[in-house]
Amino acid sequence: ELMLLPPSRSGVRSSTIVYGTPGMDMSGNNWKPDSEKMGSTDTGDFFPEGYDPNEQPGFTDGMMGSQEMLGGGNRSGPELPGMENLGADAVMMGGIEENSEIPAGMEFVPASVPDGEFNFQVAASSKGGDITIEIKPFCMGFEDYFAAFAPGSHPSLKVNPCAGRMDRRGGESTFLQVACEPNGQAGTFTGDLVVNLPEDMSKLSYKISVTSF
Repeated sequence: ELMLLPPSRSGVRSSTIVYGTPGMDMSGNNWKPDSEKMGSTDTGDFFPEGYDPNEQPGFTDGMMGSQEMLGGGNRSGPELPGMENLGADAVMMGGIEENSEIPAGMEFVPASVPDGEFNFQVAASSKGGDITIEIKPFCMGFEDYFAAFAPGSHPSLKVNPCAGRMDRRGGESTFLQVACEPNGQAGTFTGDLVVNLPEDMSKLSYKISVTSF
């Protein structure tokens, strides 16, 4: 309650303001918060009840992820699923293990219009000769390929490698070596080289002609 005193009779205006009511104790408040008795009361509950830092996982535990279990703590091996047991002697191309065998039952049927024709000569009395065919990658991704001469091709014609992995479009070319071993025979040896890309459902076909003299 606010009480104003009337002006004094001397003509001097009083500026005294009295707060409270008569008899009120104006000596102040001696209340103190419990924080002075028991410490801070605004500490967050960051740890569960019974938390013991000595029983918690170490700072570095789990840093190596699943490779810790797969490699026994050794991260020097491959990190691709399914390749944990990849041997050090495996042939790699494009970061993936290269195929080394032609799947059983795969057919090599030449196209009616070949993608290219190649001719070269060898001496019948020699060990033979060879040429190298460059194939520029044309698929969107890495593709396994399998190469062989179609049935009816001359038996003196060979291709190496017979299987591998072709780079994706814009990458490095694939090189196939076509060899002819005439074994003393003279004549013109022909064959159809077929390169199957089963994942891409496509193939390449080349007409090969060798003159042995």
